[in-house]
Amino acid sequence: MTQHRAPGTFHEFKLKSSEILDKVRDIIEEGNARRIIIKKGDRVLMEFPLSVGVGGTTAALLFTPHLAAIGAVVALVSDVRLVVERDAEPPTAELTTAEPGAGDASDASA
Repeated sequence: MTQHRAPGTFHEFKLKSSEILDKVRDIIEEGNARRIIIKKGDRVLMEFPLSVGVGGTTAALLFTPHLAAIGAVVALVSDVRLVVERDAEPPTAELTTAEPGAGDASDASA
């Protein structure tokens, strides 16, 4: 049995190596990211999935080994791109309000 996930949205951040660890921590604490990818040019340096529904302090504890690895990698390179895949937001229905009397046939007198 295969499960198909809805396509996610991708957000890309171009950061200095000194900024990337803080940004990754923020993303993990938000808890709404599906996957984090760290790139240098077109080359993927690191990629790891995030657990759905884990955020805040719990996420920071669970991903401590990942954060240590990220710190080691970004210490060796500069100007990396952080790509974050988030779950696609469900489409929101726009509410439209009709102006009073607009198109209302019951008000017409014959």
